[in-house]
Amino acid sequence: MFFDHRLPKPGDLNLFHRLEPLGERAMACAFQPDAGLWEFRGRSRVHTYSSVMCWAACDRLAKIADVLGQLDRAEYWRVAAHQIREETLERAWNAEQNTFTESLGGSEVDASLLLLAELGFVKASDPRFLGTVAAIEKELLHGQNIFRYAVPDDFGMPTTAFNICTFWYIDALSMIGRRDEARVMFDELLSRRNHVGLLSEDVDPTTGELWGNFPQTYSMVGIIVSALRLSKHWESAF
Repeated sequence: MFFDHRLPKPGDLNLFHRLEPLGERAMACAFQPDAGLWEFRGRSRVHTYSSVMCWAACDRLAKIADVLGQLDRAEYWRVAAHQIREETLERAWNAEQNTFTESLGGSEVDASLLLLAELGFVKASDPRFLGTVAAIEKELLHGQNIFRYAVPDDFGMPTTAFNICTFWYIDALSMIGRRDEARVMFDELLSRRNHVGLLSEDVDPTTGELWGNFPQTYSMVGIIVSALRLSKHWESAF
């Protein structure tokens, strides 16, 4: 609403002021233990993805304030975003393993780390992101599918792969220049759809059987996002 000039009703100063309390909440929660993206029932950690999303809230508020000419608020949110980012970079990076970890000070990886470049937290060319992709390949890649994580959860050791995580991996491969590999995985995942083109939440990496909620919206969104990323620009298609 603040950046797409095609919209008939753009975001305004009033909406920005309504969003700022969310940024304040993000600042307060950035390094608080939580159940994380995967909604763990039996444990609480300071999850990297949660901290990064709190950074994103402040970072985007700074960008919105710039567009609206609110220079003092832009600086306020830039400082807040910088502080969250610097602490997250320091505490989430495991130099010994050459990867970001799923929680601050941790040693494990999870699929949400594939979104760090997508969110703009680090560049896709950043050696730390490349190292993270490599670590995820080593720990979470099963055939042509990416697991959410590789540790027991409330129901035991995971046996199915989350389709959206595989799409995140496809997007990451495209961003780091491995587009041919990304296309192969994309085609493989498309082949898992049912007769009307729908995907479930999970897939059995051995049998290809669809599992979990069906149809799953974010699996379908994954198809759209990855297709856009892997498609040729219309000007080069002729």
